Parts: sequence; C-alpha cells; structure tokens
Amino acid sequence: MANEHAAQQSDEQTLARLNQEYVEAFMNADVDWYRDHLADEFIVIESDGSLLTKEQFLRNTVKGPDVADYKLHEVDIRIYGNAALVRATGVWTRKDGKMGMSRYTDVYVRKNGGWKTVSAQITRTLRIGPRGRYKRAR
Repeated sequence: MANEHAAQQSDEQTLARLNQEYVEAFMNADVDWYRDHLADEFIVIESDGSLLTKEQFLRNTVKGPDVADYKLHEVDIRIYGNAALVRATGVWTRKDGKMGMSRYTDVYVRKNGGWKTVSAQITRTLRIGPRGRYKRAR
C-alpha cells in the first residue's frame, strides 16, 4: 500500500511538472518539447471547436503564442491507472492588455514508462471568473 501511494505521488509530481512545461512550451513556441511529449495520435479541440492533429498543432506552435502572459491557477490531477486527466484554469493577458481566462483538460497515457499527452480541450473567455447557470455562489 505504501509503495502504491508513493508511485501515485510520483506520478502526480511528474504530471504537474509536465503540465507546467506544456504551458512554458506554449509561451516559448517550443515545438521540440511538444514533438517529444505529445503522442503521435494527439488531437486538440481548440476554443473555436476546430480539431488539430499533432502535426497541425506543431505548425501552429511555430507562430508563437497569441498572449503575452499566462498564469496557471487551480490545477487538478486525477490518475486512473495508465491514464490521467489534468484540468486547470489559467489567466492570460494579450499583447493589447485585454485579459481572459482559459480552462483546459489534457488527457495523458502512460507509454513506455513515461506520460504522453493524447488529447487536449481548451475553452477560453474574455471574462474572468465563474458565470452561467452553474456558477459558484459567492
């Protein structure tokens, strides 16, 4: 039981580090990082609903980020055997000073002893904070 708990903690730390590196790769247009850490079958669902394969995502990454700053908040990691979900909220600032928020879910699978991202889904909004019919009570 102790070994299982230690392995779970180690995986959580690894996934937290990978999540931070994923954001840094985005901000630095680091195509090589993504090439190494995204599974070949990687698919992303962008905020506008478009689907991108790994190669399409890499081509977009080269262009650089569309934001000047991105700060992570509320990172939640759930491990289910050889799969994991990383859900997070980030606050971003565009070069024109407009701010917004994004929420995303990345799906990781354990492959050859390491974790690879197989799927990502991103939702962005120009407004910050909860809204809609399910918003949190204050």
